[in-house]
Amino acid sequence: MTKLPDFKNKDLFEQAFIHRSYLNETKEALSSNERLEFLGDSVLSFVVSKYLYSKYPNFDEGILTNLRATLVNTITLAQVARELNLGDLLKLSKGEEESKGRENTSLLADSFEAFIGALFLDQGAEAVSDFLTAVLLPKAEFFLSKKALKDSKSLLQESIQARNQTSPVYKVVKEEGPPHKKLFTVGAYLGGKLLGQGTGKSKQEAEKVAAKEALMNLG
Repeated sequence: MTKLPDFKNKDLFEQAFIHRSYLNETKEALSSNERLEFLGDSVLSFVVSKYLYSKYPNFDEGILTNLRATLVNTITLAQVARELNLGDLLKLSKGEEESKGRENTSLLADSFEAFIGALFLDQGAEAVSDFLTAVLLPKAEFFLSKKALKDSKSLLQESIQARNQTSPVYKVVKEEGPPHKKLFTVGAYLGGKLLGQGTGKSKQEAEKVAAKEALMNLG
């Protein structure tokens, strides 16, 4: 198992594992890991994008986007967090403990992102890249070999479900062109709100483009 890097700033390391529920049960002046999670999410996306861009020069933008989304989705990050035993480091409220928060997929993925944010602040992008090369990036080859890449509609569905929301709805907003050469414009909606819009030669193609735009808008 890969050893976690030693931090210069020990407080930063500890903060990466403080769930907000813990703040209600301590008198210590602590901050939760949510700001670090916010930072780590962006750093993670950048480092993974840079790696994939260099590693696979013949892949187009669509494949690279799908591969990145598979690497940084909640399920993959939680799996890495389990491999690193990050759940043992979490500081949780009694309620979260009782509801098995240390095994919660979403909490584990969040803690991994927070750890990446903390590592970036403590040691910089190169240290983050080295760490991810050891624990996450090699999984790209595994996903490719297993043909595990999912299309944008599946990824959008997973992303929305991870937020405990209902499924997206796809609606045709425009049809144009002659019958033999139609172009469809489809919108991806969640709760009546437009998340993304796409155009294609078939409704299915337009839905995938709309889902891809929705994924980018959701971040």
